[in-house]
Formats: sequence, structure tokens, C-alpha cells
Amino acid sequence: MHDPLAARPDESGKSTPDSTLDSTTEPSHMAGASPDASRAQPAAGDMSGMSCLRSSLEVDFSGYDSLMDMLEKACSAHGERPAFTCMDRTMSFAELDATSRQLADWFQHETDLKPGDRVAIQLPNTLMFPVVAFAVLRAGLVLVNTNPLYTEREMEHQFNDSGARALVVLANMADKVERVRERTGLEYVLVCELGDMHSAFKRLLINTVVKHVKKLVPSYHLPDAIPLRTAISQGKAERWERPTLALDDISVLQYTGGTTGVAKGAMLTHRNLLANMLQGKMALTQDLNPGHETLVAPLPLYHIYAFTIHLACMLSEGNHTLLIPNPRDIPGFVKTLQKHDFTMFVGLNTLFVALCNNPGFQALDFSKLKITTSGGVALTRKAAEEWKRVTGSDISEGYGMTETSPIVSFNPLDAIQLGTIGRPMPSTEVRLYDDEGALVAMGEPGELCVKGPQVMKGYWQLEQATKDSFTADGFLRTGDIAVFQEDGYMRIVDRKKDMIIVSGFNVYPNEVEDVIVRHPDVLEAAAVSVVDERSGEAIKLYVLLKDGAELEADALRDWSRKELASYKVPRQVVFIDELPKTNVGKVLRRELRDSPPESA
Repeated sequence: MHDPLAARPDESGKSTPDSTLDSTTEPSHMAGASPDASRAQPAAGDMSGMSCLRSSLEVDFSGYDSLMDMLEKACSAHGERPAFTCMDRTMSFAELDATSRQLADWFQHETDLKPGDRVAIQLPNTLMFPVVAFAVLRAGLVLVNTNPLYTEREMEHQFNDSGARALVVLANMADKVERVRERTGLEYVLVCELGDMHSAFKRLLINTVVKHVKKLVPSYHLPDAIPLRTAISQGKAERWERPTLALDDISVLQYTGGTTGVAKGAMLTHRNLLANMLQGKMALTQDLNPGHETLVAPLPLYHIYAFTIHLACMLSEGNHTLLIPNPRDIPGFVKTLQKHDFTMFVGLNTLFVALCNNPGFQALDFSKLKITTSGGVALTRKAAEEWKRVTGSDISEGYGMTETSPIVSFNPLDAIQLGTIGRPMPSTEVRLYDDEGALVAMGEPGELCVKGPQVMKGYWQLEQATKDSFTADGFLRTGDIAVFQEDGYMRIVDRKKDMIIVSGFNVYPNEVEDVIVRHPDVLEAAAVSVVDERSGEAIKLYVLLKDGAELEADALRDWSRKELASYKVPRQVVFIDELPKTNVGKVLRRELRDSPPESA
């Protein structure tokens, strides 16, 4: 269900002198508030000594009526300033405004899509992503972020569950669309190529190399597919009709795994994402100069953390984002960084480790770097200390979920405590409950539950799942076990549910197990998390084979790649004679994690 910005820190730092709880601090609006005003305080009511915290700040929505409104105001204010750069091509705010308006018009007048219809986008970090995302919103449609790493099975489920009528996809994965389209309701497919936003010569060069030299575009047959560039050229900015949007309208269906192994669409409204934008700006922008900062964006924009930070928080401030299409190409990544005086880096543990071990990265000039944030996976102390040694920048981490747009808490930039997930965001109240639904005492562990304007509307077409995800008093259950410190900082100490976080991506054991047991030689399987220095966590799979069957671990991994995205493929496979179970037959994953059995 959840998507932590920091999953399981196991060390806490010393509290700073100014981080004490202040129950007398009056709520204030974010604009002009001092950083110290954001300290967490006990929630209102007679809850003395109980684990209840609320920020003393409140978000003010009076400046915006939708994400579309936010975009228009940013583009109007910052015009020719650079908005996004990718592969040496820079797009200004004015160009983003005009191009997204053209495509929005195409959706409105060249299709029969109606406001509220869903449009999936399956793109890496390229200039096409912000153009398409904002065009969808400006046409009054609902955006369905789709992971380009998804297999055909995962794509089919998400397209059908969301009821997506249109898809914008990179040519590199269009062959998978061809194979699933007949089993979906997709009526419109727009295909783009990696160099589509570049000049004619550069576009031809990039697309030719990608397709014919690197051979990254498998052949596909989608005869009625429309090139994205054609759709944009057919759109007329002056014909575009501004839709009427309300704060509580759904803007994004953001899919997240479920404990049943079935991905669920979190309904994120304009209010939810604007709230988290405003909350994030309070946490991040106190040391930034609006319109003059350059951010590095290696985390995928289809991930809600990067989406909110880059397409809302920083965009609304007129800042410039460097889009990194393939952060796994560390030499290429470093080559891009050499060309820019970047001032903020949004990364995760895996990247921090890989970059700090690269000589070219170590030689970069970090004198302009003001802020580093960590999201998607737990930040290890070793990675934080190495990043500090190499770059001179401290890393601030927090906690969040897809269902909370995503940020719930964050470490104040001037009072970072390694090993904690910081303090609650403005307008956010957090509580800890025990298994019986009672509040736990301050300092005792309990399930972290959240209430705030960034919390989702619910799960798409899943009324019971939505109901089950909230407490009786309206707090979202995160499934993580936390402890509140007396200074208002929080620590995650355990995970109530069995989710595994691989390089920031949610993996639910049931989904992996459901795929693995389809193998003709497998009787039972259980997936658990193990610590991995590179990806934070990795999947370890315990397998019970059928009588007389023989199977190699590599062969099983290769077989699973047909059904699972690469980050869901088990890193380790152990064959055993019996899985530990309860008396009613439930597999004891905790026992497999804590007391790993030997292989058969």
C-alpha cells in the first residue's frame, strides 16, 4: 500500500536544542512563517502523554484552484526561464505552456474523450513527460501514471482497472502495447520517440541511434497509433477551452501495490497534490531563490515523489529541472552533471552509493549544491555520511506514501536527525495506534496513521479497500510501526505489512509468489526482504519444489522475468523442504526473515 520516502531507519540522531515540543505555538500560514514555526506539537484535545503530533503550520489554498491553475501562473510568471532540460535540450516555461496547450486542444477536439476520462502515460524522464502530463490535466482528463518497466500482465491490469481510453507511450515499449491492446479498452495510442522534442537534425540523430544502433526499440505493429508530434501539431492553442476544475476533482490515479498483490489506484485530487506542493515548499524552499535554482531529477516522474517535487513544488517556484532518462548509466549521468551548476539533488540511497563510488562524480564542483533530499527507500547512515564527505551536503529524508501524495513528514533542513523521518508536514496530524485501535503512550511503538489534506480521496472503485485503510476517526493506516520522540521527530521501527521496497519501488510478496507458483515445477513460494547495499532491500525467495522436480535458481529467475518487472525479480532464490506456517496454514514470512532456513 505504501511508498515510504524512508522505510526503516534503525538509528536516531541527537535532538537539537530548538527541536523541543511547543504546545503553545499558534497555527500560522506557510507564507512568511519561520522554519522554527514548523515544529510538531501535541494534537489538540486531552491526549497528554499519548502519541499524537500535529504541525503548527496550516496550508493556504487561496492561491490556486487546480494543478492547471498552478501551471498557468508559473508559466506566466517565469516565461522564458528554463523549466526542463533533457539530453542538452532546454524547454522554457513559455514553451511548456504553449506545447501542453496544443496537445490539450488535440485531446479536446480531435478525440471524443470527455472530462474525467483516464489517459495513461508510460514514459521515462524526458521532455515529453511534463508536456503530456499537463496537457492531460488541461483537457480536464485524469492522468494515470504507468511504469515503463511494467510487464504486459501489469500493463493490462492497470489499463483495465483504470478504464484508460488513451495511452501515450515511448516507442521502446510499444511492442508490449501491441500484445495487450486487444484485451484493454484503449481507443487512442500516441507513440513518441526519445528525441521528439529536439530540433529536426538532433531528433533524427537521437532516434536513429536509439532504434538502429542501440536497438532499444523492438518492432511493433500499431497501425492506428498516432505520433505524439503529429497530435501536438494538429492541436491549436487558441482553440483550447479551459475546463472547469474543482479542488476535489481527481487529477491523478496513482497505482500502488496491495496486500492481495493487486495494484490499486489511489485517487489523488487537485487538493491533495496542491496541499503536498504547498507543504513541500515550506519544507524545501527556505534556502532557495525562486526562479534561479537547478534541480537534478534522476527519480522517475511516474513515481509520486518525483512527480510532486518536480512537477509541482519546484515548477511552481519557477525553478529548472534536469531530467535524467537513465540514471543507471552512471558515466552518462555524471557527464550531464558536469554541464550544470546544480543546486538541489533529489535522489535515493541506491544512487547516492553508486555516484559516490564514481571517480568522475567525486571530481565535480559541488559548491552550488544547497539541498539534497532522499526519497523512495531508507537512507543508510553509511550512504549519508559518504555523500556528505564527497559533496559537502547533508541529506534530508522524510516519509510518505502514494496515498498521501506522498509526503507525510520531513527532516527540517536546519535540524536533520539521521535515522528519523523528521516531523509532520504542515496541516498534518499523525497518531500511533495499537492492534486494538487504542492510542499508544509517547515513546511506545504503534501503527503510524495520518490525517491531512494530502491524504487520498480513496482507492479507485474499491469502496471496501478504502474503508479498510482508514481508522474509525478518519486516519489513514500506513502499515508501518513508528515511535514518536519527545522532540517531535518520528522513527520507523518496523513494518506491519510485508511490503518490500527495491530502489524505491513497492513490491508486494503475494504478487511475486502468485507468479512464481505458476511455474510447473513449483509447489509453494514465499518472498521476503533482505538488506541490500545497492538497492536498500532486495527480494529473497524461498521455494518448495514439487516431488521429483529439478530446477535451477537462474532458470527460475529467467522464467519470472516474463511476468515481473525487473525490480520484482528475486535477487536470491533458496530451495527448501518446507515453509514455516501457522496452524491455519499461513506462511510465516517474519520467521523466514528473522531465522532464515538452510537450503534443501
